[in-house]
Amino acid sequence: MLELAILGFLAEGPLHGYELRRRIAQLSGHARPVSDGSLYPAINRLAKAGLLDRRTEPGASAAQRNSLELTDAGRTELLRRLREPTDHDISDGTRFFTILAFLSQLPDATDRHAVLRRRLDFLERPASFFYDGDRPVRAEDTDDPYRRGMLVVARASSAAERAWLREVLG
Repeated sequence: MLELAILGFLAEGPLHGYELRRRIAQLSGHARPVSDGSLYPAINRLAKAGLLDRRTEPGASAAQRNSLELTDAGRTELLRRLREPTDHDISDGTRFFTILAFLSQLPDATDRHAVLRRRLDFLERPASFFYDGDRPVRAEDTDDPYRRGMLVVARASSAAERAWLREVLG
């Protein structure tokens, strides 16, 4: 998802690495901080694949700065990743929120809605963090207050997301 976030933010305009890192950190929150050790290798992979360009610019002091810009191939790849997210991108909430952050980049509403329908279909399947055999355990089924809390919060979040998806999809 790091590469998708890089492509998505650069689709909005050229950025310096530090600003790109800041925006990705804001998107992913404190739960998944992005380090230079993961960001710059991802930038290097994308540049090597021809998906972004680097330009060296003079810095405010003596140090030069690299500005990153999406190429036409990078925009094509971004649109492909948004149009065709993996099953894991659909089922993992954090990964799906990264998709959502840039979904408006897809020019065709039909493509955007297809992605949203996949997420809605996933959310409408019975699921739980805990199972009794093959049967999902509901909040009402457990005496453990912390597991019950997990299940109550997940149910409320899922209900809110399903309602939003239905509203957007009409």
